[in-house]
Amino acid sequence: EVQLVESGGGSVQGGGSLRLSCAASGDFYESYCFVWFRQIPGKEREGVAGIFSDGRSSYLESAKGRYTISQDKDKKIAYLEIGSLKPEDTALFSCAVDTPTDYDRCQRRGSFGMDYWGKGTLVVVSS
Repeated sequence: EVQLVESGGGSVQGGGSLRLSCAASGDFYESYCFVWFRQIPGKEREGVAGIFSDGRSSYLESAKGRYTISQDKDKKIAYLEIGSLKPEDTALFSCAVDTPTDYDRCQRRGSFGMDYWGKGTLVVVSS
């Protein structure tokens, strides 16, 4: 059984940056995909960034430029760095894993394909 635990959220001032972490325990298949999802109050959850087991990544169009996903494969940790934070980044950020999978599916960042979910970490950005 895979468990995911997110950390790194908190209250920050606009213009700052954060690095969120998603630590996984348990075994993955050789092919896997980490996806970071964002749920803004009153809006649907959306996959903002995904990273495949070979390192290829994909981003929601609105996340490009300020969001960066990365991973430490040995430690099974996925990171999401958010720069130049804006109040509209305020959201519950959750990570999820799909395994086994392929890159085509990974880059779609769809919530229905995810096998495991973390509980999320809240990011609040003040102006």
